[in-house]
Amino acid sequence: MIYVVSAVVIVIFVILLFEYRIKNPDTVILYEKNDNIKMRTGRYYPRHFSLALPKTTYTLTPLIEATAKGNLDIKVKLSVTVAANINNLPALIKIGGWNANAISKAAKELELILEGKVKSFTENFGIEELSSEKINANLNINTKDSGEKLGLEIISLIVQSYEPSDKKISEALKQQESARIAEQTETLNQKARLASVKIKISADEEIAKMESELELKKLQLKNEELLKEATIAQKRTEEELKRKQLQLEYESKELELLKNYPELLILTPQAARLAEASQSLKNARTVVNLSQQELAQVPELIGMFQNFLKNNLKPSGNSDNKSNQ
Repeated sequence: MIYVVSAVVIVIFVILLFEYRIKNPDTVILYEKNDNIKMRTGRYYPRHFSLALPKTTYTLTPLIEATAKGNLDIKVKLSVTVAANINNLPALIKIGGWNANAISKAAKELELILEGKVKSFTENFGIEELSSEKINANLNINTKDSGEKLGLEIISLIVQSYEPSDKKISEALKQQESARIAEQTETLNQKARLASVKIKISADEEIAKMESELELKKLQLKNEELLKEATIAQKRTEEELKRKQLQLEYESKELELLKNYPELLILTPQAARLAEASQSLKNARTVVNLSQQELAQVPELIGMFQNFLKNNLKPSGNSDNKSNQ
């Protein structure tokens, strides 16, 4: 009995060891329950009752032969990277089947869809109007729903190359593109030269404007300086006129005083000079020199002084004559 139990246990262990597998991090484990596809979340799973799908990406590079307007053959090479859409696994199983190659099979279906979309797009344009950028933009817009319907997630979709099938047409397009690029380059060069000239002209105008402003400021400062000098000169003139006016008033008052009191003439500077001369030369004629300016300033003073001398020197003159006799 013990041997039988041991044998049963060993058989069960062998079956479990043969049937159950450890889940890898790069796989998703599917199982079917009530006609629904679900994912297993445990670490171990029965391999005969589950499907292990890789979560890694799958890349295909289809070369699509299409036609442009005018029935001209072209070649479009794509690069498409897809992965399983975890949120739509039933669609993936429906397209790819219950096997590990479901992603590659669904990718083949996507390739057929892309081929149809490329052909339907290119036949509406002339061969010179098409470009990799235009085809790529159209595919990225119109293939989002296609990947979801197939249970795939389109990670990237790129048009690697686009060229006509006829080599002559391809060469002509290359020459045309080369000429366009050369013309565009020349246009850019001319625009750069024009921009450089405009910048130089603008800089010259700015420099001339600044120099003109500098000259105006210099003239303004010079005018202000001249105005200050004129103001100072005017003040000096006014002060000089005031001083002369005060001096004239003083001389007028002095002259008026001498008119009223002739005896004060002896105190004037002219009388002082005459007195000095008479003391040094007693028997000689005394000569007192008066400048023209002094004569012009005080003509009345000179007249009064002469009258004063005549009146005061007559007695002394007669006495001298009597003594001589």
